[in-house]
Amino acid sequence: MSEFVHQRHKQLTPLREPRELIIACPEMQSHINVSRMIRVAACCGVTRFIACGNVKIDPKISRGGEQQMSFEVRRSLRPVLQKLQRAGYPLIGLEQTTNSQNIHQFKFPAKCVLIIGHERKGIIDDVLEILDQTIEIPVWGEPFSYNAATAASMALYEYCRQFPN
Repeated sequence: MSEFVHQRHKQLTPLREPRELIIACPEMQSHINVSRMIRVAACCGVTRFIACGNVKIDPKISRGGEQQMSFEVRRSLRPVLQKLQRAGYPLIGLEQTTNSQNIHQFKFPAKCVLIIGHERKGIIDDVLEILDQTIEIPVWGEPFSYNAATAASMALYEYCRQFPN
């Protein structure tokens, strides 16, 4: 018999205090991507998620993650991001830019907003120009970028690795 016994739904890893990480994204092309991002954000203990546009959440994918956090729908990102920036939240864009930092060398601030770009357009210029930092995830093959929900998951995992509890 194997020394490994399958266990599903183990106890949650406790957090000493709620995370001060906020996820923000523009209106996405795919409701599946938004639903996947909500699920992973909830699993990572994110308490606030801001989405734009006509958001539809697939509960089979989100698994109720939107009920575990403050989930807000806004018309546009820039005004809410500027308000958060004035409140002391650095704005970190997950985007390939000329000055983006490799996520492997990036030290996340514990308190920040992680902005995820649109699947095709990325982070639009009016938001890009107010960001404090952009980070990117290395790509070793084609296509030249990750799916938005996959990239968000990878960035959230790195944030949680740096701030495990």
